[in-house]
Amino acid sequence: MTNEVIHTDGPQALRTDTLVESVLILLAMTAVQRLVGFCRAMLFCRWLTPEQLGIWDMAFSFLVLMSPLAVLSLPGAFGRYAERFRQRGQLRPFFLRTSLVCVTMLVLAMMIIALARPWFSYLVFGVSDQTELILILAVVLGSVTLYNFLIQLFTALRNVRLVAVLELINSIGFALTSGFLLLGWQATAKSIVIAYGTTCLFTGGISLWWLRQAYLAAPVQKKPLSNATLWSKLAPFAAWILLTNLLSNLFNIVDRYMIIHYSTMTPDEALIQVGNYHSSRIIPLLLVSIAGMLGTMITPHLSTDWESGRRDRVHTRLNLFIKLFGFSLCAAGVAILFIAPLLFDVAFRGRLESGLEVLPLTLTYCVWMALTWIANTYLWCAEKAKLAVWAIFVGLILNIILNLILLPRFGLIGAVLATTISNLLTFALSCMFNNMLGFRLNHGAKLIAVIPALLVMGPWPMLAVLIAIIAVTSRSDWLVTKEEKQLIGETLAAYRNRLKTKANSS
Repeated sequence: MTNEVIHTDGPQALRTDTLVESVLILLAMTAVQRLVGFCRAMLFCRWLTPEQLGIWDMAFSFLVLMSPLAVLSLPGAFGRYAERFRQRGQLRPFFLRTSLVCVTMLVLAMMIIALARPWFSYLVFGVSDQTELILILAVVLGSVTLYNFLIQLFTALRNVRLVAVLELINSIGFALTSGFLLLGWQATAKSIVIAYGTTCLFTGGISLWWLRQAYLAAPVQKKPLSNATLWSKLAPFAAWILLTNLLSNLFNIVDRYMIIHYSTMTPDEALIQVGNYHSSRIIPLLLVSIAGMLGTMITPHLSTDWESGRRDRVHTRLNLFIKLFGFSLCAAGVAILFIAPLLFDVAFRGRLESGLEVLPLTLTYCVWMALTWIANTYLWCAEKAKLAVWAIFVGLILNIILNLILLPRFGLIGAVLATTISNLLTFALSCMFNNMLGFRLNHGAKLIAVIPALLVMGPWPMLAVLIAIIAVTSRSDWLVTKEEKQLIGETLAAYRNRLKTKANSS
């Protein structure tokens, strides 16, 4: 016997978007967001001293690490279970109970950080006298976590349009607020932290109206939702997401924490080097973000072939994606290396020379990091995401070990080299796990997987290799197979037909 659901007379339910709409909205809004974020980061590098830039990098890394940890990644489970409880008319108790738990844990985390300010100051910045900034970070953690909570909830409710608008407002608002404070108040990391927290609080606040609409429109079910039913589903899934987030975030920030605590530099010198490192990561991390978006987009297509039993097509598509995306990233890396001297000398006023020095290594490991995203889509299709987490864990351990060895001897270059080797190992492990499950890189994909190492030699050797790859591809099927060329042709033909259909209908 099914449970009776009573629909309220409240406002119309929050609209949901189709998959096609979601992808188009995501692409458009993401492009604008990335542009705004890039310009904002460039201005930070121009206006802040290297030390203050390093303080901002460490403060932001702390917020990224603590935001999911403070609420034990419970909002990360919304995407999996919100729709289930919504269909059963239990969305209201689901939301209320998870909100209560998250708020309780968040307040507790903020109190711990505020009370243990000297310890957290040393942990984050390597000194114990940044207690005022730590107190600000404790407050900002609340607004950032609130904003992330709402974004996760609206995403789970499949309102991608609203999520995209909120994130765009947040990105533009952060740029404007931080610029106002940096130019009108003080050019320090404190201004940026306050601007970030204020923007997240404002964006989260205006989204509460839509949250109220969704809450009032949610159907009400007579049968109550028991705590055992709710938490038996949410807790294990959230624990797995927490572990994944924790390892991924630690992997991404461990080298900067190692610079602060395990180099032979003074705390001020260490923060300056973190600022230099930050400048070298601005453009390369754009490549990683694009890879993450691409991985999210291609997974449903690969999953469709997988579930239909077309495993050969999955292999062909993924090999082709790795080749095309890897080649494009390397080409982008060449362009970045050519314009880098002008960028650092003019835009950054020549104050971040060490950042320019490590840029080739940063580009190299970001390309491998991006290719890892693409390679892991096979593990997701095979429902073996745990193996991807193991790859990250091993890479994290290696990163720590190599930093302990290389950082005291070579400084910033040693830290970036350790991260580069660790990302190569993580990518290699992902490929090895794929191979265990039946997916093998063909000759062309293997070549694309190793050539990012040439970026450390400068732009000209890589440019020569890319030109050679184009020449070989045009004359043989060794790098790009006949099946892959046929797939490219079919895709282009399909797009041409769509364009003709639209032109004829108009």
